[in-house]
Amino acid sequence: MTLTAAATYPEASHSTAPPPHRRWFWRSPPDQPPWARPALLGVAALAAVLYGWNLTSSSYAPYYSVAARSMSESWHAFWFTALDPAATITMDKVGGFLWPQALAARLFGFHAWSLTLPQVLEGVVSVLVLYRVVRRWQGPVAGLAAAGLLTMTPVAASMFGHAILDASLTMCLVLAADQYQKAVMTGRLGPLLLSGVWIGLGFQAKMMQAWVVVPALALGYLIAAPHPLRKRLGQLVAAGGVLLAVSLSWVALMTFTPESSRPYADGTTNNSAFAMVFGYNGLDRLHDGLIDGSFKGTFQGAPPSQSQAGAHAGDPQAMPGTEGWGKLFGPRFAAQIGWLYPLALLSLVLGLARHRRAPRTDQRRAGYLMWGGWLLTSAVLLSAMGVPHTAYVTLLAPALAALAAAGIVALWRIHRTALGPPQTLVLPAVIVVQEAWTLHVAAEYPEFVPWLTPVILAASVAACGALVYAVLPTPPDARLSRRIGVAGLVAGCVAMFAAPTAWSLSVLDSTYAGSSFDAYAGPPYRPEGGKPGKKSGGQAVSAGGQGASGQPGRSSGPSGAQSGGGIVTGLSKDQKRLLAYVQKHNRGAEYTFSTDGWESAAPYIYARALPLLPLGGFTGGANSATLAEYRKLVADGKLRFALLRGGDGKTGASQPGSSVGQINDWVRSTCTKVEPKAYGAQQPGEKGPGEPEGAESPKAPKGAQDRKDPKGHPGPKAPEEQTGSRSSEDQAGAKPSKGKADPKQQDQAGPQGQETLYRCSPGAV
Repeated sequence: MTLTAAATYPEASHSTAPPPHRRWFWRSPPDQPPWARPALLGVAALAAVLYGWNLTSSSYAPYYSVAARSMSESWHAFWFTALDPAATITMDKVGGFLWPQALAARLFGFHAWSLTLPQVLEGVVSVLVLYRVVRRWQGPVAGLAAAGLLTMTPVAASMFGHAILDASLTMCLVLAADQYQKAVMTGRLGPLLLSGVWIGLGFQAKMMQAWVVVPALALGYLIAAPHPLRKRLGQLVAAGGVLLAVSLSWVALMTFTPESSRPYADGTTNNSAFAMVFGYNGLDRLHDGLIDGSFKGTFQGAPPSQSQAGAHAGDPQAMPGTEGWGKLFGPRFAAQIGWLYPLALLSLVLGLARHRRAPRTDQRRAGYLMWGGWLLTSAVLLSAMGVPHTAYVTLLAPALAALAAAGIVALWRIHRTALGPPQTLVLPAVIVVQEAWTLHVAAEYPEFVPWLTPVILAASVAACGALVYAVLPTPPDARLSRRIGVAGLVAGCVAMFAAPTAWSLSVLDSTYAGSSFDAYAGPPYRPEGGKPGKKSGGQAVSAGGQGASGQPGRSSGPSGAQSGGGIVTGLSKDQKRLLAYVQKHNRGAEYTFSTDGWESAAPYIYARALPLLPLGGFTGGANSATLAEYRKLVADGKLRFALLRGGDGKTGASQPGSSVGQINDWVRSTCTKVEPKAYGAQQPGEKGPGEPEGAESPKAPKGAQDRKDPKGHPGPKAPEEQTGSRSSEDQAGAKPSKGKADPKQQDQAGPQGQETLYRCSPGAV
């Protein structure tokens, strides 16, 4: 195999049809070497195995899976990306990334694996499309290398194997780059408009983060497209219009639909989708208060690791390693995305230097401008903001893979054609620099694959020796010299890529596969108590706050319940009894009951997709229903029951200005408390009639019974264990308090994890 130059772009536009044997998908097209398509299919198969290996044991994503369940049952909830089947409140972000998951749940049923399957497919598509983009730019060898390097990017290997929103964003942006490349090579407007469409769809998945690549694509087209400047500008304006139209389509849907006919926009104080997208999820993450109407600062209604708080720069509750301008070079993120930093940056500098005098429309230089702009713009943004979840940094993966692959091919060409030093020493020098960085990152995890360091050292020494020998002025045997040079290149690739490959392959062991809450491959980062990766010392956490395995504790849950990642999707016996009581006495009310938090509604949505009224939104502070509106629902007979948690100051019930607190106070003072005995529920510590010891709902973990405010739905675990969400003290390794709950709170609380059912009569309003 030789590293041939990239073909001039005609996109294989032949006037005659290919021969019949070329029509088989495993056969390479006429414009590619015979080995290219089989090799690509091998890489794609590896990606499919890697991403889908843990499919049947995948976990539910906290919060998002509740919305996916609702969207799979109601088309109204589907289009508005609502949290609940009745579509009373949206998620706290645009939920376009859940559309494939909801459709998969409709097709295959609601399971953790059916929600994960779309991400596996998105990962394989990303690998295949990246090959096509880099092949057009640098040839098939570089394309295959880029596809392989994306597959073996640790954070991508984990992310595409879980129900994580960044997977959709990554696929959309790679597809946008593909269409951009067609446009810049041919000057056609159609592909440029399609590029804008894909970026707009990426906006539906991750909002403003999708726009990060726009400057790079616009600059590349403005410089390299084969048209006069005025036409290039006009085409960019047209593509920008399409991009904005697709990006803002959901915001427009929310804005122009009457508020009475759509859900409340979570994350806002004024029910504005614009404030939710561009404030709460956008500019306010860089500095609070830039957009009116979005939640300001932090809210205690959601755990810090899940809330907006963790995304704000300078937040004192943010996880260690997620803040600061140097975070991308720190041990938390470097081991997941940063192995190829030196090679990619050196490739960018070398490529721009080599093509600095090329014609304006030179496609090699245009490729470096696009991928370099993508990489640097993304890196600056991620450095400026807090990064609460490791999957955020996957934004860098396509650019790193493309530039690193182009660098290897370019360096080998330079090495083979050089007449002598210093050109012949460039490739060995790059290998040494890359090896030094790799060993630096791996040193933070000394007990993970300890054989890696000697392998890298040996491969690096062998590579440098072989590469230098192969370019001796008077080699004793030219054929042997070429073979030794190729062997040196292979050894150099082993030295540079062994570490990310080992980290990525570790996802085949579910212990190192990350979770649906946070993507990471290999050992989790340990912020204290010893070096990362060591078995002793502090509690290992990911950026999202998981435990050592990254998987929140699993549980079999109640009889007949599904469980994924510790989230129980079935109802306990007492919950079934409560529900039966409510349905018997509900008299056809529009809502089964209201809850003062999405966590309390979650088990009933998971199990039955009931039309509930979850108040407070994600943070607990959304005024999705005012007290007056709530009272009118009761007066009209549309709502007859309320399920409340204990009000200890950690829920939306006590947040200043929260309507949830006002509604809770009104319910407790006006509605009738339903004693657990009325619906046959067990009192705490009681045995059900005729049931053997231990037959009641699964017991919570030690210490969970003593928590003053067990957030989340009832089940075998308190939600801190169920979802991997922990308080800032728990994230730092501190043990939870074992003090007893306040007697007043115990008096208000029922057996369902301190939840109490109230019956509201229309005549009492």
